[in-house]
Amino acid sequence: MEYMAGPAAPTQGNILCCQCGMPVPPNPANMCVGCLRAQVDITEGIPKQSTLHFCKQCERYLQPPGTWIQCTLESRELLALCLKKIKASLSKVRLIDAGFIWTEPHSKRLKLKLTVQKEVINGAVLQQVFVVEYIVQSQMCEDCHRIEAKDFWKAVVQVRQKTLHKKTFYYLEQLILKHRLHQNTLRIKEIHDGLDFYYSSKQQAQKMVDFLQCTVPSRSKSSQRLISHDIHSNVYNYKSTFSVEIVPICKDSVVCLSPKLAQSLGNMSQICVCIRVTSTIHLIDPSTLQIAEIDGNTYWRHPFNSLFQPKQLEEFIIMDINRVQEKKKGAGAGARSNKHTLAEAWVRKTSELNTDHQYFCCTHLGHILNPGDLVLGFDLANCNLNDEFANKMNPHNIPDVVLIKKSYDRTKRQRRRNWKLKELERDREGVNTDDERQYQDFLEDLEEDEAIRKNVNIYRNADVPVESDTDEDGPPRISLAEMLEDLHIFEDATGGEGANMMTE
Repeated sequence: MEYMAGPAAPTQGNILCCQCGMPVPPNPANMCVGCLRAQVDITEGIPKQSTLHFCKQCERYLQPPGTWIQCTLESRELLALCLKKIKASLSKVRLIDAGFIWTEPHSKRLKLKLTVQKEVINGAVLQQVFVVEYIVQSQMCEDCHRIEAKDFWKAVVQVRQKTLHKKTFYYLEQLILKHRLHQNTLRIKEIHDGLDFYYSSKQQAQKMVDFLQCTVPSRSKSSQRLISHDIHSNVYNYKSTFSVEIVPICKDSVVCLSPKLAQSLGNMSQICVCIRVTSTIHLIDPSTLQIAEIDGNTYWRHPFNSLFQPKQLEEFIIMDINRVQEKKKGAGAGARSNKHTLAEAWVRKTSELNTDHQYFCCTHLGHILNPGDLVLGFDLANCNLNDEFANKMNPHNIPDVVLIKKSYDRTKRQRRRNWKLKELERDREGVNTDDERQYQDFLEDLEEDEAIRKNVNIYRNADVPVESDTDEDGPPRISLAEMLEDLHIFEDATGGEGANMMTE
């Protein structure tokens, strides 16, 4: 039986291009792609070159008419900004794809590769790829203009502390750097008893005041002065001033509490040592290890002052020391410190080694002191206490000596210090020459107190070699695990991430 093959499936024939005569598949235009592109340019009217305005100071791009936005190179935000520049011209075509073409970061050029489609002759759809080049021009934004002017400000925050030592200010400076609250300031001015922060708006200044009240015990008040008034539009122009006063108590200060406050804190002794100042004042009773925290509101209701200035610290040598078992708590006594050890010590001034005069005292430093160690403290037995509450105390309840901290060789300590801190850029006027010594005291406090270090960014100092810490009896040191690498990012003229694209 023979099978007959069916009719073959019809195949589509080709037609000749009406322009060049080449055989092409049938299409509504009756032309090949080359001739169709030669006859019709769907990108006509779309600019192939445009301009972007970039502020070098704040690294933001201008989004017309007056908005400045933060964009990194080849980001979606920057792509949207570039497309908005030619949005009106793209309304006649359909955008299929858009992407960046790599350019040298320092060339101040951005290239955008666009793919568009458009219906042309007799319903034929033509797709075309082209490149739009953007020239990045430098233009300073209004906010940076105000910063450069330095005198143009709408609000100022005046931070003051009525004390000779600046430990609290050094700690506050590190907190501001860590939380980057200094970025919106127009100017930072340092004076003898505080800092002034200038801002372009009242809201930014209020944010700084709220931060200060959360980080250090303080109180604030505000005022404003009328600069100008437009009677037609009823617009007022004010300059606002915020005054923030920090409690005049620093770390290592010896204070005398009022009897009422001492009783409310668990019947602790009136003579206490300030071991730390964070959002509260941390006090310890050196005779019982009882601790207490006083916030800003409590302090201003029951104020007290420091009995001594840091310059009055004297050096003692430990003649004998005995650790004391924990004393029985009295009625209503508060919590006691677990990080300190109570001890009874006989000490002698290093300036009186040629005499037999010794002093007896109780100390909270029993965990780090041994016979022969040098320790810094205040001599209460041979001084005149000019304090309202101390003058009313029973003399038998006032200790002869209050020990503050163990003394180490400062020169050796500085040489072994392999870390550093960042500082605020500020205008210094009338700075005390004693600032360097006070700053070294603050750095030593960071090494000795882990609780304060947690709130501070500490950076590795590559200029100092790393030494193996084999001296167990030496001064406390900061471990490498607590340090950050000090990164130096070289930013290009068109965005922060352009440095990653630099070639060596």
